[in-house]
Amino acid sequence: MSAADYAAYIEHIWHRRLGFTDLLSYAERLGGSPALVATLYRTWLARNEGPLNCVAWFNLGSVLDNDRDAGAAEEAFRKAIELNPKLYHAHINLGLVLERKGQPEQAIAQWRVVEEGADPTNVEQRDLLTMALNHIGRLLENRRQYQPASAALEKSLCINPNQEDAIHHLIFERQKQCAWPIYAPVGTLDAEALRACTSALAMLNVSDDPAEQLEIARRYIERKLPKLPPRLAPNRYHHEKIRIAYASGDFCTHPVAMLTVQLFELHDRSQFDVYAICWSPNDGGTLRQRIIDAADHYLPVHDKSEDEIARLIRENEIDILVDLQGQTSGAKIHMIAQQPAPIQITYLGLPATTAQPGIEYVIADRYIIPKKYAKDYSEKPIYMPDVYQVSDQKRVPGKTLTRKEYGLPARKTVLCSLNNNHKITPEVFDVWMNILRRVPNSVLWLLADNEWAKENLIKEAKARGIPAKQLVFAERSGQGDYLARYAVADLFLDTFPFNAGTTANDALWMGLPVLTMSGRAFASRMAGALLTAAGLPELITHDLQGYEELAVQLASDKKALKALRQKLLDAKENSPLFDSEKFTRNLEKQYVKLVEALPEAVPEPLPEASPEAIREPQPEASHASDVVVPITRHTKKVPEKKVSKVTAVVMEAEGHQVRGDINAAIATYRRWLRRTHNNSPSDWIVQFNMGVLLRDVGDTKAAKEAMLAALRQKPDFALARKALEQMTTH
Repeated sequence: MSAADYAAYIEHIWHRRLGFTDLLSYAERLGGSPALVATLYRTWLARNEGPLNCVAWFNLGSVLDNDRDAGAAEEAFRKAIELNPKLYHAHINLGLVLERKGQPEQAIAQWRVVEEGADPTNVEQRDLLTMALNHIGRLLENRRQYQPASAALEKSLCINPNQEDAIHHLIFERQKQCAWPIYAPVGTLDAEALRACTSALAMLNVSDDPAEQLEIARRYIERKLPKLPPRLAPNRYHHEKIRIAYASGDFCTHPVAMLTVQLFELHDRSQFDVYAICWSPNDGGTLRQRIIDAADHYLPVHDKSEDEIARLIRENEIDILVDLQGQTSGAKIHMIAQQPAPIQITYLGLPATTAQPGIEYVIADRYIIPKKYAKDYSEKPIYMPDVYQVSDQKRVPGKTLTRKEYGLPARKTVLCSLNNNHKITPEVFDVWMNILRRVPNSVLWLLADNEWAKENLIKEAKARGIPAKQLVFAERSGQGDYLARYAVADLFLDTFPFNAGTTANDALWMGLPVLTMSGRAFASRMAGALLTAAGLPELITHDLQGYEELAVQLASDKKALKALRQKLLDAKENSPLFDSEKFTRNLEKQYVKLVEALPEAVPEPLPEASPEAIREPQPEASHASDVVVPITRHTKKVPEKKVSKVTAVVMEAEGHQVRGDINAAIATYRRWLRRTHNNSPSDWIVQFNMGVLLRDVGDTKAAKEAMLAALRQKPDFALARKALEQMTTH
């Protein structure tokens, strides 16, 4: 659009000669210039008053929010709400703005307005209601308020059970609370339906079947990546030093950082350039600073889209991208799918297959992924000679307190499992209670991850005849204090099917014997892999009965426990488990082999950015098109007389829509079409808007007919074609 055209539009607005529908059309044509679009809306609002001003303020807020002007967006959304308190779209988006501004309570308050006011029997309001409830659940989960988060998601799923993401979060929240059974029905969703929608991470607490884990991971990827983007990277580069990029949202006080920090420090700088691509929260911790200091190139990308991160990796000509996230919170599946590096590897983030397009390899060892199970991984294992897990030899425990100071009995046998609570299952808890019953004067020391888990575990123990006093709970603490705790315990009891990973490594580092049970999947073999590398395979069991018997035997034999501690002290100095230097050199050899095996090719120029490139998924917002359907760009000028008439009918219908009367809006459009006998040059506008409303009320057949009618009149109408395709494929 030329400057002269834009000036003409502004003049039309100023003289009140531009209807609201035309405003939307012009805004659509200026979509790539948010500042110009914002000026259009502001000018229109300055010169017009009426029932649609609230919608204009809402659309202005959406434009400003997309342009990352949070303050102005908040002001616009509040103005829209002032004009129409029941414009729930504005409450949704205002909540998201407030969340990004670090005001979570105020954000939740906006979504509560929708929860309390929206009518679940109204199709459009029902969708907004579930959206608000899901945002409440998501934000409360992030704030570790698991019980109220679960309540919000359960309410959402009772309204609309067809929400896989909501089920993902609900199941994991139940696991974090030890709220058993985790597959208790929700509304019309039975246990089978809930299990089918369990996330890849939560499934590790449920299943020891690597084939089932692969199926779950693939299902998620297929839903999130229905179409793969073009590859960004060439076949290979020719650098003097290999460029390795480690990418993570956990470069902070997190198990992944605890394990990998020394790896970054030990890389041979004569052969490798090390990049840290970070979208982690800045917790100001020493681990984060060590990673920043260890990286040759620290690239913070928390404010970038996945598309932008992918292009940044491509621009830096990264040879090997190591994704430390997997299918966990903060995953960048769209970025990785663009293949921004010739070699892409998954490591540590998700201890399972990722089914991630673009990821070709996983770092493993022959214990963690036996060859007979390799077929159940989408990645090819890179087999390390000793152990898959790197360690940090620089970790230092804090001051060890007395048992009394930890709230433990001085002379009793202290069994501990300081794993995350979500890893505790009813089956393993049954065994733990049997062990407490069989070992005189014993207690079980657990992590108090949250108040609901603590309450539920005490309740479950009592139901099994074990008094609350035999469970002792430790609060979360810093790494040093956490490590020091292991010095006063007698035996670590592992979880199954999701073994301890970093936690087992820490316990062994502190000389505490770890009793584990190994299964078939990666997550159920982690502690076994560590014990094998430490030279203590005798602490690996393979069924619950054997696990219980060995636990009782060891807990009753102080001499045996002392001998195991001595073996661990020797292993700390001599075993490959804690030899970070050796691990790094072995991993570097694997990296070199991978690069050398790449096909020869001259590096290709960086492709032009595509306007249709995949963008980073954000918390679901309510978009302007949900209130007033923008009209696609058209090249022929519609006669002024016809435009004014269609503008009037659209405004009338939109007035009904804003008030929540969708049927009246549809009837308005149908009256127009009867009057024009489907022969007006503006009918495509009406057909499209009516089609959207028909789709929203569930009349898919009529909605498709309306979209087809719009396309017959305007074949280049991209929005109608996209809407029709979506209805056809779902």
